Order: sequence, then C-alpha cells, then structure tokens
Amino acid sequence: MSTLAGLIEGMTFPLPSPLLQAGEGARNFPLPQSDEGAENSPLPLAGEEQGERASGASQSAGLNLETHHRAIRSFVTRAGRTTAAQARALAELGPCHVLSYDPATTDLVVACAGQAYQQTVLEIGFGMGQATAHIAALRPGTLFIGCEVHEPGVGALLKLIGEQGLDNVRIVRHDAVEVLQHMIAPATLHGAHVFFPDPWHKKRHHKRRLIQPPFVHLLAGRIAPGGYIHCATDWQPYAEQMLSVLAAEPLLTNTAEGYASRPAYRPETKFERRGLRLGHGVWDLVFTRVP
Repeated sequence: MSTLAGLIEGMTFPLPSPLLQAGEGARNFPLPQSDEGAENSPLPLAGEEQGERASGASQSAGLNLETHHRAIRSFVTRAGRTTAAQARALAELGPCHVLSYDPATTDLVVACAGQAYQQTVLEIGFGMGQATAHIAALRPGTLFIGCEVHEPGVGALLKLIGEQGLDNVRIVRHDAVEVLQHMIAPATLHGAHVFFPDPWHKKRHHKRRLIQPPFVHLLAGRIAPGGYIHCATDWQPYAEQMLSVLAAEPLLTNTAEGYASRPAYRPETKFERRGLRLGHGVWDLVFTRVP
C-alpha cells in the first residue's frame, strides 16, 4: 500500500452536468458475431463474485480502435438470471447510479465528479461488484465509474450500493473501449482497475484478450500523470502477457520489479482464496502514468 500512497492525491474538476437516465441499467446490447465462425461453446457466467471472470461489458480487445464496430471483442453478453433483489435494485437505484452511454458527453469525469470528488477511478468489468463496493467504501473521496454489460452483475452492485449507502459509484452498462474512446477525456482518470478479465485460455482465442497494446495505449492516455493502472489475473500465461504489454507502453512505468504485491485495497475474494488453497497463483500488476 505504501507504494501507492503517493498516487492518492487530490484532483478537482468543474461542477457536474446532468447525465443520469432512468432505466439505463435495463438496456440490452446485441451479442457480437463471432469471428470464429459458429463456435458456440458455453462460457462461464460473469462470476459469482468479483474474482470470477468479469464479463467486462467492458472488455473489448479493441484491436482496431478506429473501427471498433468491427473489432474483435473479448466479451459476450450472457442471459444470466437476474434475481428479484437485483431487479429491485436496478429499478430503484438504477436511475441514480446508472449512466447513459452518450458519445456527446466527451468528459465523463467532469460531468460526474465535478468538485464533489478528488479522484476518479474506472473499473473495467466489475463482475458481481464485491471488490468495487469494498474499495469504494474504503475511499469515499474517490468516484468509481464501473463498466459492465452483465445485467445480474449490475444489479448485484446496485444492491451492494444500497445496502452500504455508497454515494461514490456510477455504472455505465456499455463496452469500456467505446466509453474510453468517446466519453473519457485524455489525462482525466486517477486510476483504472482491471481485475480478473477473461483469460481466453485457448490459443486461437488469445486475440480476444483485453490487455493488448492498442487498448493499453488508449487506457494509458486517459490516465493523468501520476495515476495508475492495476490489473490482476489468476492465469499465469495471461499475467506474462499483461506484464509484457504494460511494460512496453511508453506512457507507463512499473511500480515493482515484475509483479506487484496485492495492494491492501483490493480484497481477496472467495474464488481467489479457493484457488490459492489449491496452489494456484494470483498476479497483480500496478503501473503508473509517467509525467
């Protein structure tokens, strides 16, 4: 935690403009067509908790960022069951916490944070939201904007927001690449979290992984100097790819010699603890934006 202590510095912005739209949390987005042909093998749902694979409504590989509508994506929208409690949270809290995807809003940080929050952190693919809610409770002076397309995950995080009385979380139920491209201005984020993105184990699917050079360059450009990108994975080959890609980005510098210790703010999930008991590893990577 001491490594990151210097990163938690004040950032102020102009007063916010209205963005919230009732019912946005219930929007449905089409399933992207597979470039593999007709491979429809079942995929795991986006985690029973944050440590399980985040669906990353957000997690587009973004290999062709200028023509993203044709780009390979690293997520698929899934028709997971939304519980009654999640549906109630979507209906009651969605109008206050779920934001519209609107390319006309070119500076989401200013629009949301205004002068109310010192910093803004983007959470990409928050799964069922436990880690997001945990970190938001620890850092009430920071605004967390989460990107997630999986409706049960959005509902689960909204339920936690209500139970814990969190005011510093907003959700965009849309692809994070497009949110970064069109709604986040350069050098306005204090940090970004990408926890346990889908590793796409099969070699022919590696192109679908989120952490690729074009995406990292886009994300790094949206981080303010001195801000950070924190990734975590439990799949060693993906950890190695993450380290290689992040280290090659000239806008970033590593805070450790290789992998970082788990920062105290990131909770150890039940899924993670189970993996560690079985001898599985978990790798954290924390890089900062150079001045």
